[in-house]
Amino acid sequence: MSQSLENRKYAPIGVFDSGVGGLTVAREIMRQLPKERIIYFGDTARVPYGSKSRETITRYSRQIIHFLQTKGVKAIVVACNTASAFALETLRPELSIPIIGVVEPGARVAARTSKNGKIGVIGTEGTIGSQIYTTTIRSYAPGAEVIGKPCPLFVPLVEEGWLKDPITVEIARRYLDSFLKSDIDTLIMGCTHYPLLRSTLRGILGDRVNLVNPAYETARCLKELLEEQDLVNDGAGEETGLQYQFYVSDAAEKFKNFANSILPCEIEEAQLIQIEE
Repeated sequence: MSQSLENRKYAPIGVFDSGVGGLTVAREIMRQLPKERIIYFGDTARVPYGSKSRETITRYSRQIIHFLQTKGVKAIVVACNTASAFALETLRPELSIPIIGVVEPGARVAARTSKNGKIGVIGTEGTIGSQIYTTTIRSYAPGAEVIGKPCPLFVPLVEEGWLKDPITVEIARRYLDSFLKSDIDTLIMGCTHYPLLRSTLRGILGDRVNLVNPAYETARCLKELLEEQDLVNDGAGEETGLQYQFYVSDAAEKFKNFANSILPCEIEEAQLIQIEE
């Protein structure tokens, strides 16, 4: 093995999202690839992405990817459904390192595990409007019936920490009402915030609907990718710096507090950077 490839094994993984939602993806990477280093960027100054145009999201994503590349990352995970839907295919040819999003892994699992071919998707306005999940699911299961539902209020409720609040339950009930009247057997939580509402969603939909968590599936996909390219950190390299580093474009303290409420490790700081410079 060349020295350069050996060194690349110990380089960090770059993960980015429009805000804190992508921390559910980072959490899964920490669990499934415990020796990997992670550099996370949350674009908290410009959240949400779900209501913005394809051009704007592509520009933001390009800026963030450039920042992550300055940190020497070996792979990038777009831990945002909207950015995965709008920017990933445009940006992939521009990179010499692997980049994956959160849409394809979740869509693939949903298509392969649904027994009746009726699959629900909840997400932001942008993700649902893009039809990216419908297109991707049907590439694996051409006859699948895909029902999309934007749930824009879920993100602020999660960020407020109201995961089990009666208001959140009532809003979830309204959003999911159309699914209760349909015959879906699978629901994709198509926004990285939504797995934090899993127990609420489960309580409304019952056990007959399989909940697909793209964060979990993306970490599995990343693990496979790193194994294929012999890039898995085996822990034999000399450790330099913190294993996990967090950067944000605004509201660092609020981000840190939220991160510490859901991650399996304590983070001491989130560094504020001007991503547009």
